Amino acid sequence: LLFDEEVKALSSVLNSPIKPVAALVGGAKISSKINIIEYLLTKMDYLIIGGAMANTFLVAQGFNMGKSLYEKDCIDTAKSILKISETNNCQIILPLDLVVSKKFETNAKFEIVSSNAVPSEMMALDIGPKTINKINSVFKKVNTLLWNGPVGAFETTPFGEGTFKLAREAAKLTVNKNLITVAGGGDTTSALKKANAVDDFTYVSSAGGAFLEWLEGIELPGISVLSNN
Repeated sequence: LLFDEEVKALSSVLNSPIKPVAALVGGAKISSKINIIEYLLTKMDYLIIGGAMANTFLVAQGFNMGKSLYEKDCIDTAKSILKISETNNCQIILPLDLVVSKKFETNAKFEIVSSNAVPSEMMALDIGPKTINKINSVFKKVNTLLWNGPVGAFETTPFGEGTFKLAREAAKLTVNKNLITVAGGGDTTSALKKANAVDDFTYVSSAGGAFLEWLEGIELPGISVLSNN
């Protein structure tokens, strides 16, 4: 039964994971995932942050992000999350290098720059090779991985390579029985399909919004009533 599979898979990651455990959280906005990030800080050994939300964290560290998308209103939140991670012994992984471009369009010209050297006229649209290697090394250190959100604008070529390469590495480790992988969210599932990695993950959730609420630590009434009985 699908419901049973969902509960077992998500419980195995959040409630009784085989440690060490990492979460990769991507997407555009911190504001839509603040509660998820804060909850995961208490559960994870590593928290990998990608996508445009990583830009806000980089700005919080004092970096100039050029014309990249970031949330001015969430800079203080990002600073707070970075501090909380230290007290919770959760290591946050942010991009070391970025794929930047003047235009957000298919086959646009791009450059790879360090995260602290984004040109003023450019925007970050994907993670670079150093970051891919860094994250892949984390995948190899941990036994369990939770994935929600892409690390770049994967729908537009060539800005999906970071997401696709990470997906393939996680899939390979899963097939070789070195990693338990649980993923969820519409964009995540789409990205895994584009990378031809979706079938090799341990479990890919179809729960949508309920999956995100679970990641926030919200009590789900349908599950809690069954637990009580």
